[in-house]
Amino acid sequence: MTFDLMDAHAADAYKVLASLVTPRPIAWVTTVGADGVVNAAPFSFFNVFGSKPPLVAFAPGDREPGVPKDTALNIRKGEDFVINLVDEAVAEAMNRTAASLPHGQSELEGCGLTLMPGESVRSPWIREAPAALECRKHSILEIGNNRMVLGIVHRVHVRDGIFDPSNHRMDVSAYQPVGRMASPHWYCRTGELFEMKRPD
Repeated sequence: MTFDLMDAHAADAYKVLASLVTPRPIAWVTTVGADGVVNAAPFSFFNVFGSKPPLVAFAPGDREPGVPKDTALNIRKGEDFVINLVDEAVAEAMNRTAASLPHGQSELEGCGLTLMPGESVRSPWIREAPAALECRKHSILEIGNNRMVLGIVHRVHVRDGIFDPSNHRMDVSAYQPVGRMASPHWYCRTGELFEMKRPD
């Protein structure tokens, strides 16, 4: 099959790409609104894109055409955000925060999560997450109906036991993130890993 995403199949571009480009890591983003309300929302159009400086990007879709979601509005005004990573222990809570709520209502209510104050940013991080990346906004790119937030990671909080403190190498048996699969409801576990050494 061939899909012409610029013409005949343009309306299906999201379904095609979100189904094929998998698994995707999940950015569980916490921000603070001008009213002080903490917003939490998951986004799977996300990844890390460099280390000098430490660069991450994610793309929050609009509520409706031309109307940004609270996450994008908060970052535009507040200049910072935290990306909380997601493993199996917090997957259900992450999914609950995907609910569409009225503007100004926190998705974290009733989720049983602990907010920790950011050390380099105003936005808090979620203590139960396996890791949290405190980010300052670098820029927001708007390309067509896409909005991509670029952030510089200033501080990282990691759950004890995930990294070996002597060499900062990950213990693959201790960190099992959840990945996003095909839309609308599919995810994957990462408990079964295999190693392939790069050729010399």
